[in-house]
Amino acid sequence: MLTATKDKILPTTVTGSWPRPTWYTAELRGRPFSDAMTDLQFREQFTDAVAAVVNDQERAGLDIVTNGDYHLDADHAGRSWFIYPTERLEGMSEHSLAYTNPMWSYPVGTWLNEIVGGWKFPLVTGKVGPRIPFEFAKIWRVAQARADRPVKFGTISADLASAVLEVGTDVYDDDKKQLMWDIAELINADLRELAAAGCKVIQVEEPAIHSSAAYGADSDTLDFLVDLFNRHVEGLDDVEVWVHTCWGNPGAQHCFDPEISYANSIDIYLNRLNADVWTIESKDAGHKPLELFEPYKGQLSKKVAVGFISHRTLSIESPEEIAADVHRALEYIDAEHLVLSSDCGFGRQGVPRAVAYYKAAALAQGANIVRREVGAEETEVIAADPGLQVDIPEGAPALVS
Repeated sequence: MLTATKDKILPTTVTGSWPRPTWYTAELRGRPFSDAMTDLQFREQFTDAVAAVVNDQERAGLDIVTNGDYHLDADHAGRSWFIYPTERLEGMSEHSLAYTNPMWSYPVGTWLNEIVGGWKFPLVTGKVGPRIPFEFAKIWRVAQARADRPVKFGTISADLASAVLEVGTDVYDDDKKQLMWDIAELINADLRELAAAGCKVIQVEEPAIHSSAAYGADSDTLDFLVDLFNRHVEGLDDVEVWVHTCWGNPGAQHCFDPEISYANSIDIYLNRLNADVWTIESKDAGHKPLELFEPYKGQLSKKVAVGFISHRTLSIESPEEIAADVHRALEYIDAEHLVLSSDCGFGRQGVPRAVAYYKAAALAQGANIVRREVGAEETEVIAADPGLQVDIPEGAPALVS
């Protein structure tokens, strides 16, 4: 059900991850979150860092904020995003020494080759089960207690978490379907606790549907992946469920063929998944994906969060550029179904924090330009208040709010 975006015109947010403050060096490194929170240095750094990221995003004018994925370790190009659930499970090797599944390979001499070659994951050694709690609810509460706006909480999907793993047991077949299902059930149990704690926006990230469909997966595979996603979110009836999709984020890199498309998966995402908002990568693709929505205009049962700011470029989009892109999106998606977001997250060896901040501020200002045109309520953008800049040059022109 819609909660945070209900009755809002052109609400704004970002995907999830956010660049860390340079002083935030604390990490979990496999510890239970509650155990780490008894460490005074970790507790102070984590809570202060979460307050900082929430403050960044609220000052930038975002309507829905995130915790920046600050519970994930600042390891090599975002490995912790993949490993956070699996390293906490029974049935995994004690140490993460297994190489990334060979299906993830890139040419030698490329950044992606160094990333994937450097990633190490636990080996699946038996049937997976609970061991160290995920504690999504407690992690979310830290952020929501410091925010005036809804905090969206996201987690990797079981299918992608499984995709990088090697199986060293006969408990699971090579297709990993049962492994994915078992992990999805464990994630679902924690997401139910998160919902019970009061989180109103929960995001499952990167189900393998769009990539599998793009590479010609058969209907049985796609049917399984649909059922798998729906198992993740079973019982989240009072929550706004988001499904995030993009084409890669390790080290801000595109991981697929540049011409890859949502064409073979759009109907699945719009009509078969139990989600309220579908997020797509669009800005980095020159907004070509928007054309796919033409047959669905006026018939959408979901909101679509379109990426209007790129997580792969240092150049910051202007509010006017974003407003123009929103006008283009409105040719295909009605305003009441359109959400403004980033293509993907800004953390994990992505852009500097200041770049993420001003991209988010530009997104909010661009939304306000279009809201003003259609008579919708605007959101305050403190980042664009001429009187609240760190330095105010004499006679400085007012910025677009």
